[in-house]
Amino acid sequence: MNPSLGKYLMGIGLLLLIVGVMIYFFSDKLHWLGRLPGDIRIKRDGFGFYFPVVTCIVLSLLLNLIIWLVRRFF
Repeated sequence: MNPSLGKYLMGIGLLLLIVGVMIYFFSDKLHWLGRLPGDIRIKRDGFGFYFPVVTCIVLSLLLNLIIWLVRRFF
């Protein structure tokens, strides 16, 4: 097995831990996430459908910006 694979897995695990802690402690400040204008929400009797279109786009842009900054400076 490749030793660098272990480093990548540990890095991903650490990143997930940091994101999880941030969500745990700051969830009351992130209540807008998933309720942006443009998110599709349909509620009917016995049926509910939710598709966060705009939230996915915003998170994708933020993630791409973070990845671009990391690649630029490291």
